[in-house]
Amino acid sequence: HGVVRCALGWASWKTYLGRPEDEIRGMAMSVLGSGLAATRNHEDALSVEEAILSMKQRLGASEENVLVAQSNLAVTYGELGNMEKALSIERDVYSGRLKLNGEEYPLTLQAAYNYAGSLVNLRRLKEAKSLLRRTMPVARRIFGERNEVTLRMRKAYAVALYKDDGATLD
Repeated sequence: HGVVRCALGWASWKTYLGRPEDEIRGMAMSVLGSGLAATRNHEDALSVEEAILSMKQRLGASEENVLVAQSNLAVTYGELGNMEKALSIERDVYSGRLKLNGEEYPLTLQAAYNYAGSLVNLRRLKEAKSLLRRTMPVARRIFGERNEVTLRMRKAYAVALYKDDGATLD
């Protein structure tokens, strides 16, 4: 269905291209970015995601909407293999979520998992373990033991322990 999503994205973009920058045009751009990502056209998706974030910032979009745009941009950088840039954005998103929503908000916990996963991938294992030790108990309390985010956090922690040659039972 990726090709269909991409076609719908281009159709939306062409429909709203002549409009002033507003929320509807931003939604059309989001559909295009999603369609490009679904067809693995990540270079093109990156341009769209950067334009979306820039437009949201120019128009004074809510912090929530800016964080969503930043999250999408981080995913795209990750898909392109630019893990350092993805990590930097994920750190900002996690920090923004903490300030906006607090540590117990589901999207804050998802942002923590995304950030920790990138830390593990970049072998910044001490930082990943520290973050996960703080956030896993919150995820268990909010989501429960069998929730996907809780389980993914536990897996990331296990991977960080496994990859850390100097790890102890902590």
